[in-house]
Amino acid sequence: MTKLLSLSGSFLIKVILAALILSSCATGPPTAEQMRAQEQFNLMQMDLWGSAGMVKKEIQVDSDRIVYMEGGQGETVLLLHGFASNKDYWPLFAKYLTGDYRVVIPDLPGFGESTKRFEENYNIDNQVKRFDRFVTVLRLERFHLAGNSMGGTIAAVYVARNPQKISTLALFDPWRLKTAKVAKSEMKVIDCLGMRSVGDQEKCDRYFFVKPPPFTDDFRKAFVAQMMASKGYNEKIMWQLFREDLALEPFLSMIQAPVCIIWGDQDMICDVSGASVLEKGLKNHQTVILKDTGHLPMIERPAETAEAYINFLKNQRGM
Repeated sequence: MTKLLSLSGSFLIKVILAALILSSCATGPPTAEQMRAQEQFNLMQMDLWGSAGMVKKEIQVDSDRIVYMEGGQGETVLLLHGFASNKDYWPLFAKYLTGDYRVVIPDLPGFGESTKRFEENYNIDNQVKRFDRFVTVLRLERFHLAGNSMGGTIAAVYVARNPQKISTLALFDPWRLKTAKVAKSEMKVIDCLGMRSVGDQEKCDRYFFVKPPPFTDDFRKAFVAQMMASKGYNEKIMWQLFREDLALEPFLSMIQAPVCIIWGDQDMICDVSGASVLEKGLKNHQTVILKDTGHLPMIERPAETAEAYINFLKNQRGM
């Protein structure tokens, strides 16, 4: 049985690699329409971050330039984005935190506005090490850490390896729970990396949301342009992640901090059965399953997600 699983996994990786190679193509420079849409998108994002009381900063960490958002005062909360995304997935959620917490949201290396190098390896293990250097350079001695999808995987591994630095951990629909059910659209992420039109983006929304937010046309056009520009990097990083073949389960017993599990009950990328896997492996946890919610609860239901997370933080403070 073990040999069969190994061969199946090897075959799956070959299929994924073939799909990535076949889907790779030069996208060319952005069109005038894409550039105009990007300008409008940037203005919208500035408004969102401004309403959250956060400003853009950057810092040099070894050979990487890390761009991040920061705002608020109080205990520090760090938020980590998922694969093929960036810090801009968080402002709708973050605005509920900055009244009571100092919030820091980086673009992980390889994503967003932070350094991208095609020759680098951005698998989970390396990203955990880079994140540790980031918090060290920022001189953060103890903080709350939360992550969505791949960001949740990075956060969980980091907390397992660095318990002395962590007050609490929150996992929003984390990736890489091998004993959870396979989500019915997990591999659709590959198709979404190759999006080239607003129609493609609208189709991908169905995999990530139950009820997609009312994105404007300019937002959608800018998002497509960003995905096209990052296509080569994202495909290579996905290949690195599958090659690593890391599972979260062995790390769960090593996590000492209280953990908040938040999961959308209709997640088509990381099946909600993963919440039960986390509960079995963790020592101290609180679980909130959000009804009629997909893979990105901090975007689809930011107020409810923030309420669940803030209640968790307040409960820990009172203990």
